[in-house]
Amino acid sequence: MTTTLMSHSSLAIQLPEKIEYPPQGVLSKVLLKDACCQYTLLCLAAGTDISEHSSPRNATVHVIEGRGLLTLQGQEIALEPGGFIFMPANASHALKAEENLAFLLTLSENSQAKHKLSGD
Repeated sequence: MTTTLMSHSSLAIQLPEKIEYPPQGVLSKVLLKDACCQYTLLCLAAGTDISEHSSPRNATVHVIEGRGLLTLQGQEIALEPGGFIFMPANASHALKAEENLAFLLTLSENSQAKHKLSGD
């Protein structure tokens, strides 16, 4: 499930106040979206698996609460509060929430892809 909270130029949010865990699966809240970035709060119920996939955009994960395991290009990375991970565009990754897990996912434009498209 995805909800969009705001898409304005200024925004101040206390992320812990926005965390809601679904009974199962993923609850996704797009907090802000502009021309180059999307900031999404993801809340995963304990035991949720997100199968391996990739994105054409660069991404960062900033863990707010909970624990999980991210497999990024074959490397296992523990997800715990305060953790910050950068994932380059097109990097294969998968995720397992070992307990209820909330993180801020930021997707940004891949400048290399942009240059390739514009012919630079």
